[in-house]
Formats: sequence, C-alpha cells, structure tokens
Amino acid sequence: MNAAVDRRVVVNPRQARELLIAVTYVGRTRGPMLAAMFACMYFAGLRPGEALGLREQDCVLPAEGWGLITLVESRPQTKRRYTDTGRSYDVRGLKHRDDDETRPVPIPPELVAILCDHIKSFDTAPDGRLFYTRGGGTVAVSAYCEVWRQARALALTPEQVASPLAGFPYDLRHAALSLWLNAGVHTPEVAERAGHTVAMLLKTYAKCIDGQREVANQRIEEALSS
Repeated sequence: MNAAVDRRVVVNPRQARELLIAVTYVGRTRGPMLAAMFACMYFAGLRPGEALGLREQDCVLPAEGWGLITLVESRPQTKRRYTDTGRSYDVRGLKHRDDDETRPVPIPPELVAILCDHIKSFDTAPDGRLFYTRGGGTVAVSAYCEVWRQARALALTPEQVASPLAGFPYDLRHAALSLWLNAGVHTPEVAERAGHTVAMLLKTYAKCIDGQREVANQRIEEALSS
C-alpha cells in the first residue's frame, strides 16, 4: 500500500535543475552518464527501474517541440534469490500493467535535448538501453543513489541536505507528479502518464497539491456568471 508522499521531499523546478547539474560534477564519467536518467525521472515522472529499461528505439526525439517515450519494460533491483535469473535485478513489464502493455509518455523539449545530448556523448548499450554500466550491464541502485547523495551535497545548503528534501532519487518522480497536478493537468492524464490509477495517484499525492480549492472556487464562480 502506497503511503502519502511527504511534501517536504518535493523540489521546485529551480532546485531540480540545480540538482541535475550537480550530478554532472560527480566523478569523471559516472555522474555525467547518469544525469539524463535522473532527468527522465523529473521531466517524465519515470520510476528508476523504468528509466533503466529505456532504449533509444523507445524514444521519439524531434528537432523541435515535444517528444515521446514509450515505456516497454522496467528493471527494478531486488535480491538475487527473488529473480528468475540470479541477477540483482529483473526485467519485468510495467507496474500496474499487463506484461505486454506499454505506456506512452510525452516529454518536454528540455528532456528531448538532454536525451539527444546523452546519446551523442555516450551512445547506448548493445541492446539500445540509454543507461548502463561500463560493461553494458544494469546500473545498481547503490551506484546511482551514491551519485545522488554526492549531488545533493553539491547543490543544496547544509540545512537542506539535513532535511528530507529530495533525499532519494525517487523523489524526482514525486516532484514531477506534484508539479503536473499543481499545474492543473487533469488527474486522469497525470495518472496515465505516471502509470497509476487515479485513486492511487490522489491518495499518494494528496498532501502535495496546493491551491486547488482557490482554483476550483474561481472556476465555479466563472461558470455561475456565464
């Protein structure tokens, strides 16, 4: 059962961009190679395992305007004894969907540019995956969490580092979905892009939605005046 997200973990767009820049300063290659993965979590609301399963052939990256990624699989990390292969991760279908069901997610021009630059700089794994280890494997949770820990120390104040703000990479997804909801995007559309049910989305992000009462009152007043 998903608990409601603590609004204290949610970064604003400026903080998110500063964190993404900080990631590129972590290590010689590890941070730069993972920056676009974190960007996918913020700008497209992906779960970490979904970002790790993303392939170049799943992406439509136009020269101008919005692009599209079609999520096909997820690579969540788990204990080796729980996987079918003995590896530390499993290749699975998308959460809350049938194994062969995909999920299209429109992506803004900013993320399109980030992914294009990433592919140009780092190419892909042999199977087309965008984010991979030096040997072509799947990036471990411990590896990208350590990069995130160092990026927080670079981008945030000591008080913010000690706070829950963006404490974990997954909080980028929380920030994305909270932003969409607060921007007034219709809840079913947010749920579809995020791979949630509407009920679970509202339950999970109820504490992160600000100002909706005032917006609702204004819309009702306008309708009554027409």
